[in-house]
Formats: sequence, structure tokens, C-alpha cells
Amino acid sequence: EQALPNLLEKTINLGKRALVLAGSEDRVEALNAHLWTYQQGSWLPHGSNKDGDPLEQSIWLSVKDENSNNAEFLFLTDGTGSMEMDNFERCFVLFDGTIETAVFDARRDWKKYTDAGYELTYWQQSSSGSWEKKLGHDGG
Repeated sequence: EQALPNLLEKTINLGKRALVLAGSEDRVEALNAHLWTYQQGSWLPHGSNKDGDPLEQSIWLSVKDENSNNAEFLFLTDGTGSMEMDNFERCFVLFDGTIETAVFDARRDWKKYTDAGYELTYWQQSSSGSWEKKLGHDGG
């Protein structure tokens, strides 16, 4: 929840659209509310199934693995996966590094995506809140 709004802001600034997949409808609505309140004075154009036509939304929050808003960027949260990753310019797998099971799942997925031939980059948030690039698909 801390990293997602900033990544979505950058997505919009690049003129791109985003699909955010969440693990449940309750989680979609929690993220929907969070994006309205995460920072005073900020605004991200977004919506979910309760907000009407996905094609009118630059950021679409959903549990459905379908690119309803013609997004270029895919954000996977809550341990979700996608069978449509090849249809996006970039895919982001977001997880909480303080939760052991989330880290385990992310490592499993890293191997799966590496074995599938995807070019990967791992970013980790430091204790100061900045983001540090850790390693790419070639181990460097």
C-alpha cells in the first residue's frame, strides 16, 4: 500500500494505463479507498467494478485477470498471478518483505519467471524509505 500509489503516479506520468490485480473484492475496495486518501492533495484517476466502464479508467482495480482498461502496466498484489503477463509492457509484483510467506512466494515466483525467460529486476525498500535495485535477471 505504501509503494503502489507512487508507482501508479509514475505510470500516469508516463502516459500509461495500469491494471492492479488484488486477491479479493474486499481488497480491491480497500485499495480503491486508499488511493483516494494516501496523500493529501494527490489525485490518481482510478476505479473498480463498482465505478462503471473500465475503459474510462487510467487505473483499473480488479480481481479478474483480464485487461479491461487496455493497460500497458500490470501490478500484481496480494500474491495474485496472471496468465496475461505477455500482453503488458511491464509487470510489477508487489509484496510485503516483512511477511515471511510473502517473501517465500516471491522467491518461488522469481524462479518461475526467470525460467520462463522474463527479464527481471528486483527493487527493495531501504530502512530510510528509498528504493535500491538489487539484481537483474542475469544475477548482476
